[in-house]
Amino acid sequence: MDYQLLQIVALLTVMAFGGAIRKATGACSSEDLEGLMGFKSGIQMDTSGRLAKWVGRSCCEWEGIVCDNATTRVTQIHLSGLTEKDLFQTEMVGQLSRSITLLTSLEILDLGGLVGLSGTIPQTIGMQMPKLQKLYLYGNHLAGPVPESIGDLPSLQELALHDNMITGSIPSSLGSLKNLKRLLLSSNQISGTIPLSLGNLTNLVELDVHDNAIMGHIPNSIGQMQALERLDLSSNMLSGSIPSSLANLTAISVLYMDTNNLEGTIPFPSRSGEMPSLGFLRLHNNHLNGNIPPSFGYLVSLERVSLSNNKLEGALPSSLGNLHSLSELYLSSNSFSGQIPKSIGQLSRLIMLNISQNSIEWPLPQEMSSLQNLQTLDLSFNPLNLSSIPQWLTSLSSLSRIYLAGCGIKGQIPDSLQTTESPVQELDLSSNLLSGSIPPWIGSLSQLYMLNLSRNSFDSQIPDSLTNLPDLGVLDLHSNKLTGSITRVFGTEQGTSSGRSLTYIDLSDNNFSSGVEAIGVGEQINIQYLNLSHNLLKGTLPSSLGRLNSMHSLDLSFNELASNLPVVLEKLTFLERLKLQSNHFSGSIPNGFLKLRKLKELDLSDNLLEGEIPEGKPLIDFPGSTYSGNKGLCGKPLVPCKL
Repeated sequence: MDYQLLQIVALLTVMAFGGAIRKATGACSSEDLEGLMGFKSGIQMDTSGRLAKWVGRSCCEWEGIVCDNATTRVTQIHLSGLTEKDLFQTEMVGQLSRSITLLTSLEILDLGGLVGLSGTIPQTIGMQMPKLQKLYLYGNHLAGPVPESIGDLPSLQELALHDNMITGSIPSSLGSLKNLKRLLLSSNQISGTIPLSLGNLTNLVELDVHDNAIMGHIPNSIGQMQALERLDLSSNMLSGSIPSSLANLTAISVLYMDTNNLEGTIPFPSRSGEMPSLGFLRLHNNHLNGNIPPSFGYLVSLERVSLSNNKLEGALPSSLGNLHSLSELYLSSNSFSGQIPKSIGQLSRLIMLNISQNSIEWPLPQEMSSLQNLQTLDLSFNPLNLSSIPQWLTSLSSLSRIYLAGCGIKGQIPDSLQTTESPVQELDLSSNLLSGSIPPWIGSLSQLYMLNLSRNSFDSQIPDSLTNLPDLGVLDLHSNKLTGSITRVFGTEQGTSSGRSLTYIDLSDNNFSSGVEAIGVGEQINIQYLNLSHNLLKGTLPSSLGRLNSMHSLDLSFNELASNLPVVLEKLTFLERLKLQSNHFSGSIPNGFLKLRKLKELDLSDNLLEGEIPEGKPLIDFPGSTYSGNKGLCGKPLVPCKL
């Protein structure tokens, strides 16, 4: 059972039985009482009010405490930051009713309300509670270091301190916890190195320290953790090479070391039979070099692999075809060369293949036509020099997301894309050598969500059929030679379906000359990003622009727009970026612009604006270049206005 589900079920079990447990246990030992009071003294704030009820000597009845009924020794401290409401809102609720009967013997008390602990973990916490098995303090606001004294808890099996603000290094004393099965320290501010002593934790099943600032090398001693099933070292500052000793982890199923500064080659596996259970491997966002070793095909349990954004090179080994369980393969942003091996066609379970931004060459193997479960194919920015899109590609029965940007495709968009076996949802043909017209049949792709045809040489108008795409959310046509009106993107006053789902529109760097009056008309009120810069647009901005109150970025620069700045712009209170430079706007800057409190980038330069710049934030925080080229403007940050 998934560990997160296990935790949640355990908590729900206690909601049903926790009261009975508390009544049965009564007072705890004087040593445990002293330890708990020492813990309480280190907490500066408890928004749940739970610790305020820790009074008297009957600490086995305190909320968050579980004792052994026979010995009255404290075995669990559970003060995480979850709430009962959070538990019932989880997506796993459907599984809980089927699984709760498996865990009726667990003794973890229910939380009741939000536990918001602030302060530090007392340095004495490990000195008085020798029977403590589980310490859960995750999801709070605890700061300071992990106490060395936790290493004096000989019975401790689970230590969960993740999602706090803990600093300092991982204490080497944790290596003394021979019974520890789970060590969860992720999402803190922990620094220093991984202590060699952790290799002594031969019963450890899960080690998760992701999202910290841990430096140094990964110690070879980790290879001694024979019981380890899940290792997450991702999103740290680790350096050096990956130790070959990791191949000794016979039980490992999840291995995440991505987003670090690791270098060298991939050292595992060296032979068949090593890491037989490894299903999930993430090494992306590092500095790894060399080839993918042919022995990589021995990892027969792999389901998801990410090696993206490294310095890997050479040909893809044909042994990849041995990974019959593989469903996702990410190899982007490396220096792989040669051709895709024919053996890729043997990966019948593959649903995602991303080999973008490499040096893969033509031809694509016909064997790829066997990938009938493939949903996403990204071959972008490889020197494939495709004369056309292969016919077999459009016959893949599950393919719905096609990314072929920068693949040297020439001519017009092939008509075969309108008759694909699976409805196209995302299509990226940007940065190619396509020309002529955008075909009218594009409007027949009824499930299309993303269309990117930017950086080509299309010289037509936008086809009317674009209004037939009710699910279109992302439209990128920038850097072409498109002409005419932009009205077809935004719909008309009669309210066509176009734009109902649009959140991102980029029509910049074209030759559009009209249609600004359609902005905000129709149903496209969810637009967050709109770029119409570097066109030939004329006219005035309509008042309907104020309906786009979800807008985060608006760029209308380098056009021929005129009239006053519309006051309705003050309604775009989520706006972070506003670029109106190099137009013919006149009049004063509306005082309502002071309502744009989230604005981080503003450019009104090279217009015909005049009068005093409204005084106040955020307008006075921008440099003078924001307002330059307007001879009539004055006031901060420009020269003072004349009285």
